[in-house]
Amino acid sequence: MTPDSRIYVAGHRGLVGSGIWRELERQGFKRLIGKSHGELDLLDVSAVERFYANEKPEYVFMAAAKVGGISANEAYPAEFLYQNLQIQNNLIHGAREARVIKLLFLGSSCIYPKLAPQPLKEDSLLSGPLEPTNQWYAIAKIAGIKLCQAYRRQYGCDFISAMPTNMYGPNDNYDLELSHVLPALIRKFHEAKVAHAQTAVCWGSGSPLREFLYSDDLARACVFLMQNYSEEQFINVGYGSDIPIRDLARLVQRIVGFIGEILWDKTKPDGTPRKLMDSSRLFALGWKPQVDLETGPQPGGQIVGEIARKQIVHRTDRPHLIVAYLARPGEIISLEKNLADLPC
Repeated sequence: MTPDSRIYVAGHRGLVGSGIWRELERQGFKRLIGKSHGELDLLDVSAVERFYANEKPEYVFMAAAKVGGISANEAYPAEFLYQNLQIQNNLIHGAREARVIKLLFLGSSCIYPKLAPQPLKEDSLLSGPLEPTNQWYAIAKIAGIKLCQAYRRQYGCDFISAMPTNMYGPNDNYDLELSHVLPALIRKFHEAKVAHAQTAVCWGSGSPLREFLYSDDLARACVFLMQNYSEEQFINVGYGSDIPIRDLARLVQRIVGFIGEILWDKTKPDGTPRKLMDSSRLFALGWKPQVDLETGPQPGGQIVGEIARKQIVHRTDRPHLIVAYLARPGEIISLEKNLADLPC
């Protein structure tokens, strides 16, 4: 890629896509292409074909997907499977038809079997049954990997795939029904603090282990891979260590300032017992994460959060802890929907 390359970031307003957009801008790329859902419906094959014909992108970062946590996957299995397959098929096939120079497809660590050996190596794919609670999303992402591999084999397309671990950062999803564990915990404890509640209830036992990577780190990895990687085998992108959900909850509780008791609802599912990525192949290429889950790069500052239509100013001496409500100093977080129980 050169500074004048035409680069399309699908999903440029989301957690991952916005990070990639910021990193491309930081590195001096000038001709970035981003389309909102209102401007381009990625489920519409004709609209995607017209987009490629009109915009003529040379490089494509595929960060657009229908995503969510355990609750969302259980509630909307058909949408998770159909919509992700449709988005992937339209973008990948359209890129081949438009003669895109290179495409990066982003998957998820949930593609791996539920009981695969830890840490998760790329060759564990399809070696056992998937975690039932997110199998629909996982199957779609596996299909995306295979489609990229098929187009590389049959047509010689330079399409690559990267599998990130659990993400956090600006522009995450705080919807009470759809969010992942970390933003869910943040909202759960914040609302409990504001309500002066004595307890906060979280899903499961708290025993599963999860790895977390900051979205700007993933963005740096994506740009690095676009410039330095060209293989059929997909590649893991992780932080390199994990944390029990119970410890993560305590960390978020401390950062947010909730002083009540955490109760674990063991009638709710835990999901996969552990998901730690083996990112040694990527690390060997020279890329390493820069942002620690707890400390982060930015000391001091004031975070403004708009939560349930209330303006709340939260001060901390280390606002980047869990990105201090996953925002940058002065950034607005919009948390809407109702205040029902949160799936942690």
